Amino acid sequence: MGLVLGVDLGTSSVKVSAVNQQGEIVAQQGFDYQLSQPKPGYSEQNPEDWVTSTTVAIDRLILKDGIKADEIEGISYSGQMHGLVLLDDNNQVLRPAILWNDTRTTAQCKEILNQMGQSFIDITRNVPLEGFTLPKILWVKENEPQIFAKVKTILLPKDYLRYRMTGDLAMEYSDAAGTVVLDEENKCWSQAIADQFDLPISIFPKLMESIDLAGTISDSYATFSGLKTTTKVFGGAADNAAGAIGAGILSSNMVMSSIGTSGVVLKYEDSADVNYNGGLHFFNHAIPNKYYTMGVTLAAGYSLSWFKKTFAPEADFNDFVTAAAESTVGANGLLFTPYIVGERTPYPDGDIRGSFIGIDGTHTQKDFTRAVLEGIIFSFADIMAIFDAKGSHFDTVVSIGGGAKSPVWLQIQADIFNKKVVSLVNEQAPGMGAAMIAATGVGWFDSVQDTAKAFVSYGKEYLPNPENVQKYQMLHTLYKKIYGQTAEISHGLMAYRRDQLN
Repeated sequence: MGLVLGVDLGTSSVKVSAVNQQGEIVAQQGFDYQLSQPKPGYSEQNPEDWVTSTTVAIDRLILKDGIKADEIEGISYSGQMHGLVLLDDNNQVLRPAILWNDTRTTAQCKEILNQMGQSFIDITRNVPLEGFTLPKILWVKENEPQIFAKVKTILLPKDYLRYRMTGDLAMEYSDAAGTVVLDEENKCWSQAIADQFDLPISIFPKLMESIDLAGTISDSYATFSGLKTTTKVFGGAADNAAGAIGAGILSSNMVMSSIGTSGVVLKYEDSADVNYNGGLHFFNHAIPNKYYTMGVTLAAGYSLSWFKKTFAPEADFNDFVTAAAESTVGANGLLFTPYIVGERTPYPDGDIRGSFIGIDGTHTQKDFTRAVLEGIIFSFADIMAIFDAKGSHFDTVVSIGGGAKSPVWLQIQADIFNKKVVSLVNEQAPGMGAAMIAATGVGWFDSVQDTAKAFVSYGKEYLPNPENVQKYQMLHTLYKKIYGQTAEISHGLMAYRRDQLN
């Protein structure tokens, strides 16, 4: 029986799923790796950790789970976006990768807009933000010129992993869009942007579609992993594009609500005609010649994990979240803004910081937990309001990630969004999306859409409670005022912290 592997390369771990032709995960292995934060706002990783951890996971599938290497027909990827990997002439890594949640590049973002303005947004369909790759390239160029002088090629995390497995240097479109060096509509690297910032266009590798064949497993990687050199490897996708495929977001009436370390609200777009003028991210999809728009909350799941680690480290995670149901809608008058590492949508602000508003002596830990759950979803509602303002309507939200694991949190989403919310029967959307790309690539199905029809199924529906909807609409009005009231204070405190560290 044939199998494909979906490699989900995340921020804190990699998960490799073996999937059969019925869309069933027959075995799965994962492995964690470290995140380095040497200074406030910095976030880096060693690319070698991605390779080692993926190899260990594959080894375990073969040695522990009994997956036969000669049954694995294809492999593809879902990858954390935007991370900057710099390679020299020998394709050796020059420095730790600068990740998507690194916010050191505020000055470079301003530089990009000052020099190119609206023309940059017209080319990339995005506003330059700290998380994107181009500002990171400019930061290295300006702050580490001795390293930048050695750069021959830039890659993104999953593209680097694919290179190490195949020997093929390339970048896939849905991930390349997040570099903000890609001409979105013409699907090519922008010579105008490269010229404006004195970047050799040659450092940007060839481009490929998610379902394109990148090659087969190399001899050297086969030796380490136990895989066969006949196994085909396909381009893969940015994690959000792969997650959208795995969640079946393949029509314009559906939106994905994804809570991982960050949070994403994503909508499928059939063409490039829609234009949010940078108010939302606009990227090429993993489906050829399709697109998606999305907004990002930088610290969605991270806000909850930070809160639990700091204030309830010994508690069982599921019990900790479920206990929020014992609080009330609105957490007994307590609001939380999840800006603990800065924010992206709708507030592109690397220095804003989170807050609890309304604390009094009667609040309990359950109230605080509920406030965190609600605050994350309020931030998602801010993003959905941008869709509404453009007349881009939808009726169903597919929830994936951490927010889909809790009935309490799923109902909070339905009530705050005032939309039907559904979860997946198989809650592995990014990894499943990667496997679906591989399944399409090896020819099990004619298209990604056909693969989705066979692989994706939905679970329980959560419908909005009208009474709760009314309460949340009032609370969201108050929530939206917090950013403007706290931004100046946050910026001052961040400046103070930097001064103290220097």
